[in-house]
Amino acid sequence: MEITGKIIAVLEARGGTSARTGSPWKMQDYVLETINEQFPRRICFNVFGEDKIAMMNIQLNEIMTVYFDINAREYQGRWFNDIRAWKVDRNINVTPQPTPVGQPPFDPAQQPAQPAQPAQPAQPAAPAFNTQDESEDLPF
Repeated sequence: MEITGKIIAVLEARGGTSARTGSPWKMQDYVLETINEQFPRRICFNVFGEDKIAMMNIQLNEIMTVYFDINAREYQGRWFNDIRAWKVDRNINVTPQPTPVGQPPFDPAQQPAQPAQPAQPAQPAAPAFNTQDESEDLPF
């Protein structure tokens, strides 16, 4: 999966030693806010491994595309989502002007010409009731 946006927070790196293998580990969380949307969304993702943190070198206020995997895990009867980045792409051409969702920009040159028609008042259709048949006793 991928998402494009601006890095709005770089959180402190966490680290420790694995209880299973005894090897050290390091992880850092980042918050990305989508751009060019009517309602921007935020996603908190992480990068695992000291070498990947240094290689990606994600900085505050950068605009980038983040490629990530989503995985859920259980801990003491509760479930948690893990959004882990595996690649970032900084070569993005983004214009920070939101467009309405589901509507292309209006271009009058692409609108077909329609002949003018006189306005006719709309007449509501009369409901068809059959009062001859009393055998059906439906309330509607």
